[in-house]
Amino acid sequence: MGEAEHHAEYSSFDASLSKAEVLQQVIDSYESLVFEQQNWVCNLSNASSLIWHAYHSMNIPVNWSGFYLVDPKVSKQLILGPFQGKVACQTIGFGRGVCGTCYSTMETQLVPDVNEYPGHIACDGETQSEIVVPVISKGKNGEANVIRGVLDIDCLAKEGFDEVDKKFLELLAERIAETCEW
Repeated sequence: MGEAEHHAEYSSFDASLSKAEVLQQVIDSYESLVFEQQNWVCNLSNASSLIWHAYHSMNIPVNWSGFYLVDPKVSKQLILGPFQGKVACQTIGFGRGVCGTCYSTMETQLVPDVNEYPGHIACDGETQSEIVVPVISKGKNGEANVIRGVLDIDCLAKEGFDEVDKKFLELLAERIAETCEW
């Protein structure tokens, strides 16, 4: 995708595209928006917006898209980062709920029904399904990988996410980890 005349144009998605095509457009738009921009606040804010608008263009009732990041001041805790949607839980302990489990396992959590997820934290009682993807900076020169936080997306429908979402959101999370100065 080339440079849009206005940044807001990146939030426009063609409803006739397949889910894979829309999510690839999210990645491509993210790449364009982060060109010469490494600030994590800017990049995560725009990523949250891209995700929000992409899912709404596909008539998937996402009610929250955003990030929880490792809290630099309190150990073993995630803290709310940039997002789109209703106000949310401000902190989540490592290992608690879907986000804390994603952090602790460093593996994507695809939850078709949050009501059946043991220990689910309901920031919004209307949420029915969720996907949470770890944002992991790859270690360099023998250093260990570092988890920076998680990408969290909630949906008002059960089974709102599938393996296509998992594949493309993991690719997006990889690019986010690589393009942000943490």
